[in-house]
Amino acid sequence: MDAEFSRPMAVGRIPVHGMETVIEAKDTECRALARRFGIPGLRNLSCRYRLKPGPGGEVLAEGWLTAHVTQECVVSLEPFEDVMAESFTVRCIPAARFREDDEVDPFSIDEVPYERDIIDLGELAAEEVSLALDPYPHKPGCAIPAEFAGTDEAAVEETTRRQPFSALAELKKKQN
Repeated sequence: MDAEFSRPMAVGRIPVHGMETVIEAKDTECRALARRFGIPGLRNLSCRYRLKPGPGGEVLAEGWLTAHVTQECVVSLEPFEDVMAESFTVRCIPAARFREDDEVDPFSIDEVPYERDIIDLGELAAEEVSLALDPYPHKPGCAIPAEFAGTDEAAVEETTRRQPFSALAELKKKQN
């Protein structure tokens, strides 16, 4: 599969003292990423990197990304705009040396493999966008109706016995 947003960087071109670079996604790349992430829209995706080579072909990549996203509210199903601003740090490791351990230190830097002396900075940014997206986005000011936000056990049990989308159907009836 070809990456929707690819910006290859040859590891050998990174100076010993490191470098900074900025990548920006084109409109077509943003639309393709939005389809990949299952969101209504993505635009103005930009990522600034600081790259520093390390021992054995490792590269420390610090990134700061921004984007405008359109997501669908899980309560009202209405689309809404949001701004994303994230920072991240990953260690890029040659694929031949990369191993996935069962016991990963949760406080360690994420490690990602690369092949053939090429790190794809676009794909790194895209993966960080996907991690930063709220899996249950709420439109600002949109709250779960009180009748469905109860915390008493009877209300929770009643809600779980209903069909998955019955709560939305009831909301629609009330609005009409």
